[in-house]
Amino acid sequence: MPETSPVYLPPDPLTPERDITHQHFRPGEHVVILKGAAGGELWGDAMRVVAPSWHTPTDEDGWRLLDPNGGDRSYVTAHPRYLVHLSKRCPECLMHQKALREYLVKRLGDGEDVVDCSWYSLTALNQLVHVADTRPGR
Repeated sequence: MPETSPVYLPPDPLTPERDITHQHFRPGEHVVILKGAAGGELWGDAMRVVAPSWHTPTDEDGWRLLDPNGGDRSYVTAHPRYLVHLSKRCPECLMHQKALREYLVKRLGDGEDVVDCSWYSLTALNQLVHVADTRPGR
């Protein structure tokens, strides 16, 4: 993972409103969770979709993901709206990626520093949650 500079930006308004279903992704696909920008481009955590998994923070179908870099959190669960295809050119994912790039670059500029927008955190159950999906007590 690149060394990052955390920065506070208001919560990403695009991802929480994204209308994407669980069926959009399949086991074995490679995805990215977009977390920030560097050099005018988006960056994030690349993972592989493994199996369906309940996403407790949203009480909706999610996906169990494998982080190829391993570590203490090799497997995490995420909601499908957090994911963008890497393994195929998916029109919906490309449109979401473009909109998120325009949103971020406008605010962060095209500096070379890798900026983590701190929109995601992990729960005690290794479930990734976007700040807009955080509920009290979770």
